[in-house]
Amino acid sequence: MKTPPLRIAVLASGRGSNLQAILDAVGRGSLAAEVVGVFSDRTRATALERARNAGITATAVKPSGFGNREQFDEHLFSLIDAVHPDLIVCAGYMRLLSGIQVMARPGRIINIHPSLLPAFKGLHTHQQALDAGASEHGASVHFVSPELDGGPVLSQVRVPVIPGDDAERLGRRVLEREHPLLLATLALLASRRVGVVDHRIQLDGEPLAAPLLLQDDDRLAPPPH
Repeated sequence: MKTPPLRIAVLASGRGSNLQAILDAVGRGSLAAEVVGVFSDRTRATALERARNAGITATAVKPSGFGNREQFDEHLFSLIDAVHPDLIVCAGYMRLLSGIQVMARPGRIINIHPSLLPAFKGLHTHQQALDAGASEHGASVHFVSPELDGGPVLSQVRVPVIPGDDAERLGRRVLEREHPLLLATLALLASRRVGVVDHRIQLDGEPLAAPLLLQDDDRLAPPPH
């Protein structure tokens, strides 16, 4: 029996470059998924325009209309639930999700973060890496937990820090590899081979000892021992 396409809802606050990468992959048939809704906390987010151009429902919810984060998230996730996603993808979404909504959807929310987690959580990760004298930087896809940039890390891509790098130059190189990382990870999730059991990621029923690494050919593989 053929596995049905993965139904994806996307949360984005800005340009939506990762969203566009997803839409392009779905369009060319390299990702067995369907984007069923795009949601933002910013009415002018370019991600919403990208969604509408693709004929996808795009919804903005302004946080200022709610008394606190919990009320905002309760309303937002009621809208997300209405499109019946299998997976919720935070792709450049700049708000911390309330714990009650995350815990109600275990293993169903992922985030892409521009660092090699657990290093450099939060904002300004490229400058954080430079300030720390890191020789290597990158990006991670992790399952979302109530903790900021917490939760089990499923996959990563490593990007070398080059002498003379500034945050902008390093950030551009990381972004170039973020898109392939997210697409390869989503393809794996669409295969239904990945799950989370007792806060540990399992691949084909076996626990992962470390995050999968994106190779130069854009395939995910276990890290070398």
